[in-house]
Amino acid sequence: MSQRVKELIERFEAFNNEIIGFVENCSDDKWRKTCSGEGWTVNVVARHIAASHYGALGLVKMIVSGETLPELTTEAIDQGNVKHAKKHADCTKDEVLGYLNKNGEAIAAYLTGLNDEGLDRYARLALTGGDISAQQFIESIIIQSGNEHLNSMKAATGVYK
Repeated sequence: MSQRVKELIERFEAFNNEIIGFVENCSDDKWRKTCSGEGWTVNVVARHIAASHYGALGLVKMIVSGETLPELTTEAIDQGNVKHAKKHADCTKDEVLGYLNKNGEAIAAYLTGLNDEGLDRYARLALTGGDISAQQFIESIIIQSGNEHLNSMKAATGVYK
């Protein structure tokens, strides 16, 4: 396993462990606070990370295997997010923790099998109007954007490092 892959796994696992700890320690009243950035409650944002951002692993696999990514638009993503927020408004901590653990393990396991060549594979991402590598996708969509949501949840609940 290359140093780049090791570092990426470490970054992802640190993020995953941080969000799991946040969810585990979030009180029931804070679980229902509204996050200003998203306009969703903490529970919905946490589930969004666990299911949607972690679900983006399928797109990473497409990049690595040289497949064409679907034509994702901001509008389509926004519509999907609204549906997700409505459908899962009553999600529980146990449900979210299940997704974080299961999907987090799947991401870490997949990354373990990658090499630098896989990380360097590119695909066109219509959403950004350009090409993105598998590593850039993992770093920006799964880790960075997920971390922005985590920071939004922390702000909504008054929890800071």
